[in-house]
Amino acid sequence: MTASDLDAALQPLYPVLAQIPPDARDAVLATMAQHAQVPAGARLFNEGAPCQGFPLVLRGAVRVARGAANGRSLELYRVTPGELCVVSTSCLFGQQALTAHGDTTEPTDLVLLSPAGFERWAAYEPFRRFVFGVFADRLADLMALAEAVAFQRLDQRLASALLGHGATLRLTHQALADELGTAREIVTRLLKRFEQRGWVVLGRERIELRDAAALRAVAAGQTDA
Repeated sequence: MTASDLDAALQPLYPVLAQIPPDARDAVLATMAQHAQVPAGARLFNEGAPCQGFPLVLRGAVRVARGAANGRSLELYRVTPGELCVVSTSCLFGQQALTAHGDTTEPTDLVLLSPAGFERWAAYEPFRRFVFGVFADRLADLMALAEAVAFQRLDQRLASALLGHGATLRLTHQALADELGTAREIVTRLLKRFEQRGWVVLGRERIELRDAAALRAVAAGQTDA
């Protein structure tokens, strides 16, 4: 993609770019940005590694998670089109190693700004204000996640994870375990308990919700699973 192609693809998703002077915007896109098409399940960056660039997602999603020595991981957030990766942001601003890893969850198109390109755009207040605004929103989400992990039972968190995605979810028990930061066996045991109570029906990589009201009550801590 040319610089003009990248600009045309990015601006509808990241309208703040229109507030960067055209010469500065175009110079970065021409010499400090790379378009990439990445398959699902690809590792984009690793914990402990230096940040190689700043991703701007055009299509798809990136799952950002923190890993543990036992191989388990806890999902922190997902980056979708128009959003930013705060782990990459903190790495570039703080000049520190990455504190989480990122994997694509579906085929993903993105534009990767080099660290120098990110620094060039961050010199402009509108872009910097946009980045810090997203940073503040993500920090609030991460605080809510920390509160849920510390104070909510796992059955509450699982019930909450099942809600809000329609009547049928197509995902594995392992994917749910990764999102919740626990073991697959525990998720499977809780899902079977939900099924015994008539709240869900389990299939191969498929979960049908039969009693959303009951799941909401569990998520709110009003009843036990």
